Amino acid sequence: MSPSDAATYPTKPDRVFDREVEWADLVSFVCDPRPGATLGLVSGQPRQGKTFLLEAVAQAADGFYFDGHAAAEAETLHRLAERFGEHTRATRPPRWQRWEDAVDALLALGDQRPAPVIIDNFPDLVGPSPALPSVIHGAYRRLHQMRRHNQARLILGGGTPSLMRRLFSGPSSLHRLASLELLVRPFDFREAARFWGIRSPRLAVQVHAIAGGTPAYRGDLVCDDAPAGPHDFDAWVCRTVLNPRVPLFWEARNLLQEENHADRALSHSTLVAIAAGRSTPGEIAERTGAQLADVSHVLAVLQNRGLLHAESDAFRPALTRYRIAEPLLAFEHAVAWPHRAAMEQEDIADVWQRARTTFDAAVAAPRFAQICRDWATTYAGPETFTGEPETAVRGTAPGPVGHARSDVDVAVRGNVEGRPGVLLSVGLTRWSETMDIHHLEQLRQTLSALGASGEDINGAVPACYSGIGFGPELRAAEARGEVLLIDVDRLYHGG
Repeated sequence: MSPSDAATYPTKPDRVFDREVEWADLVSFVCDPRPGATLGLVSGQPRQGKTFLLEAVAQAADGFYFDGHAAAEAETLHRLAERFGEHTRATRPPRWQRWEDAVDALLALGDQRPAPVIIDNFPDLVGPSPALPSVIHGAYRRLHQMRRHNQARLILGGGTPSLMRRLFSGPSSLHRLASLELLVRPFDFREAARFWGIRSPRLAVQVHAIAGGTPAYRGDLVCDDAPAGPHDFDAWVCRTVLNPRVPLFWEARNLLQEENHADRALSHSTLVAIAAGRSTPGEIAERTGAQLADVSHVLAVLQNRGLLHAESDAFRPALTRYRIAEPLLAFEHAVAWPHRAAMEQEDIADVWQRARTTFDAAVAAPRFAQICRDWATTYAGPETFTGEPETAVRGTAPGPVGHARSDVDVAVRGNVEGRPGVLLSVGLTRWSETMDIHHLEQLRQTLSALGASGEDINGAVPACYSGIGFGPELRAAEARGEVLLIDVDRLYHGG
């Protein structure tokens, strides 16, 4: 969208936090003055603000908005007709008996001007009406053949990306018609801190380790209860995520309700294993006592639903490692799940104090490590590394001769003078530990072993990421240009 276009398009209302890119994409789509009906698809994990955003776009652009619900087809058509009548100010709503009639009428709103037509929670409508995607496909085919001037801007929203792909696959694929496919993602760690109104970087990491970047977790699920400061974090945990009277307490279990009973049980066990540090299918199968084939099936289901991320090891590409994508699930299975019985019988504050060490080691520390990786690829300044970062993942590097392999928490690869995939940095993260010269020595040994194995380490810089700080010897090494040091302040405010 050019600056001149931006000036004529609807302004994002103040109530919509951030989402500048998403707003620009949506308003440029719905206000596109060119002839020809167009289609947009908007997807994302639950509670990311898709509905809030689409409602705001419809209101700002004077468009039609309909929030779909799972109901019988006749009931949905009746409710849709009533909403259509209100939008068009008709004396009486139409009486649609078929989706074909409804879709044709909705798209006809674009006969005179660019007309936003937004159908939210679209997957809920397809269940009772499985032919609906084909009906829309046929309507567009007729428009493109007979009414090329039509400017309907239909947006179908709702559902995870994998669900939307399944709905729109097949011979009448709507993907081939879509000129906009927008994924509404969680806020990243910096955006989430601003959204929660948190100024302390260390507190921001702690809250992010529980609530992640999901907007609804602050509003709907804790009623805007944010920690008043670092001193309030423990009390905040007890009165929100560990409080059965607060909706956030139940949310992690709701995320797994779609699985059948057998898959749900193994899903819980799998998540417990990953929260305990098992990251490969073999390690997870060993921890759960399940067959590798069953574990692989559950991992695929959870990954397909966006609850797990699968990544190749930085130095062993054939090795796939899994991490929990939704921080609330990690908190549930590392902290809340093992202490559920105690929380029902004892004071929550006492239980939390016993679980606090587990939280720091199994929840906050892995989330801190992921924030460090995200920082490296998103916020690190252009002079931070010797090239342009493209990926940052964990890896298991070969150890020195006669020693075991060594873990690398942040292995950054990127483009150097046109060469992709060059190793730019190897780093260690420590959430609750002051780092010092022995950590740098460990990284030097790792780099030496990588070089001996054939890895190009010429431009690779050792990096230490700490949630507490750095000792004097390590600071001296930084002053000599021997190591890159990143603390929580730099993660949230620096490059």
